[in-house]
Amino acid sequence: MNKTSSTSYDAIVVGSGPNGLAAAIRLAQKGLHVKIFEASDTPGGGMRTKELMRTGYLHDICSAVHPMGISSPFFKNLPLEKFGLKWIHPVHPAAHPMDNDPPAILYNDLHETAFHLKQDEKTYRDIVEPIAENWNALTNDFLGPLRIPANPVKLAKFGLKGLQPASLFQKRFKTERAKALFAGMAAHSLLPLNSMATTAIGLVFFGAAHTNGWPVAAGGSQSITDALTGYFKSMGGEIETGFRVENLSQLPKSKAILFDLTPRQVARIAGNTFSPGYKKKLRKYRLGSGVFKIDYILKEPVPWKDEECKRAGTVHLGGTFGEIAESEKSMSEGKHPEKPFVLAAQQSLFDTKRTTGKGQILWAYCHVPNGSAKDMTHEIENQIERFAPGFRDIIDEKRTMNCADFETYNANYIGGDINGGRQDIRQLFSRPVNFINPYATPVKGIYFCSSSTPPGGGVHGMCGYHAANLALKKEFGYK
Repeated sequence: MNKTSSTSYDAIVVGSGPNGLAAAIRLAQKGLHVKIFEASDTPGGGMRTKELMRTGYLHDICSAVHPMGISSPFFKNLPLEKFGLKWIHPVHPAAHPMDNDPPAILYNDLHETAFHLKQDEKTYRDIVEPIAENWNALTNDFLGPLRIPANPVKLAKFGLKGLQPASLFQKRFKTERAKALFAGMAAHSLLPLNSMATTAIGLVFFGAAHTNGWPVAAGGSQSITDALTGYFKSMGGEIETGFRVENLSQLPKSKAILFDLTPRQVARIAGNTFSPGYKKKLRKYRLGSGVFKIDYILKEPVPWKDEECKRAGTVHLGGTFGEIAESEKSMSEGKHPEKPFVLAAQQSLFDTKRTTGKGQILWAYCHVPNGSAKDMTHEIENQIERFAPGFRDIIDEKRTMNCADFETYNANYIGGDINGGRQDIRQLFSRPVNFINPYATPVKGIYFCSSSTPPGGGVHGMCGYHAANLALKKEFGYK
C-alpha cells in the first residue's frame, strides 16, 4: 500500500542497497537529517541473507563474496566492526579447476600465485605487481566518475592495460591455466570477453585478492547491511521499510532526493519534473545480462577432484579461456550456452555458523540473456559435476532463481540485471546519461546514487558516496 510522509528532512534516499546506505551515511556524517525509504520489508538490496529452505541454513540471496566491499575507500573508513561486521577470509580467494591439469589457484600471496603458474610466473608478476603495490591509490581513482585522477601516471598505466578486451590481453600468457584463471576474473564483467575494458575487471579482481582478499561476511551478507544501518541510525538517521515510492508527492519535503534506483524507475517516479527529452534518454539506458542462480543444501562439502578447490571461497567453473569466452559470447547473443561459466561460493566451509550439523550450503549462478525464463539447473550442475564427480549425489535440497525471480526480489534487477545496467565502455562512465556529471539530473535537488552511475555494480557503496558528495556541494554548500 502506498503511503505519504509529511515530516521534513534535509535529504531523502529512496532505496537501501549498498549505495543508498552509503549515500545516507555520507550525508548524515555532515550532521544532516536524513531518511531512507525502502520498498521491501528489510533494508539491504543485494546484501540480504535468509533461511530459504531450512531453519539454521543461511543463504546469501544475491551478493556473497566481497572483494570490493573490504576494499571500498568509503566503507573501510567506517566503524562497521563496532556494529557487528566481521570479515572471514577463505584459505584461497578463488580456484579455477581444469579438466586435464591441476587447478589454477588465486592465492592471497601474489608471488605464490605467480609461482604456481610456472611458465607464466614472470608475466603474472609483471602485470599484477604494479596494481597490488598501488592498490589504495588506484581504487580511489577507478572507483569513481571520469575526472582528473589523483594519481594520473599510475592510473594511466593501469588504463593502458585495462581498456583492452580480455580476448586480446590473454595472449600475454603462455599456459592454458593462466589464461583460464584470467578468463574467470574478466567474466565477472557479464560481457563478452572481446569487449573493451573487460581486462580491467580481471585485473581489479587480481589486485583485490593480493591486497585485502575476497572475504565473506560472518553470518552472511546481511551482516554488512546490519552494520551500515546500525551506524546510520547511530547518527540519527531514519529508515522506513515497506514504503514503495511511486510518485514524488509521497515524499516529505527535503532539499535533496537521492535515488538508489535504475533510470527507468526514476523516470516513472519523477514523472512530470523531467523534460520529455531527458526522460527519453533515461528510457534508452541499456540493460545488462541476467543471471540464473541455485542455492543448495548439501549433505557434505562439494567433492572436487582436486582438494585445493575445497580451500577456496569462490570457484570458477568453465574450463579454458576459449570455453568461457564462447559461453559469454553466446549469452550476449541471446543464447543459452550448454557449458555456461558458473561462479560458485562455498561460504559455509569457512563460516561454520551458516549451517547446522554436517550440512553445507553452496551458492552458484551463471549468466543468461536479460529476461531469460530458461531453467539452467541442468547446465549448471553439469559444470559442477564435471569438476566434482558425484556432486548430484550429495544434494539434499535446492532452490532456483531466474531473471523474473530476481526482479521480484529487487525491482532494480530488471530482467535479472544485477549490475544496474550494461557496464560496457559506452556506458561505463556515462551511466545513466552523461559522463560530465553522472549523478545529477536536470532538476535541482534530484540525484542518482545507484549502480546505474559510476563506478557501477558491486558492493562498494562508491556510487552513493560520490552522489552524496555532489549533493552536499550543490544543495548544502560543502566544498
